[in-house]
Amino acid sequence: MAYTYEELKEKTLAELRDIAKDLHHDAVQGYSQMNKDHLLPALCRALGVPMHARHIVGQIDKNAIKARMKKLKSERAAALESGDHEKLKTIRRHIHTLNHQIRVHLR
Repeated sequence: MAYTYEELKEKTLAELRDIAKDLHHDAVQGYSQMNKDHLLPALCRALGVPMHARHIVGQIDKNAIKARMKKLKSERAAALESGDHEKLKTIRRHIHTLNHQIRVHLR
């Protein structure tokens, strides 16, 4: 039976040991002595299950966002030289928002 990481994580230690009992893999050797924190990654390696599922909300144009960030960074440098703190604050906030967009879509 194919498992996902979330399904395995929800199982009890006894259920995980029952699954490991039927496997013949080096990662689960000594499964009866392992606690859940050690058995779960071992089972994932033995079953070929990715440890963490990535949630892709939608596709983004990362190159366009990076190009926009590069332009904003040059504007930030100009604002820093001129001493315009209000503009500097808005530019930094915008760069932070773009960074956040990239990180959210890579989870």
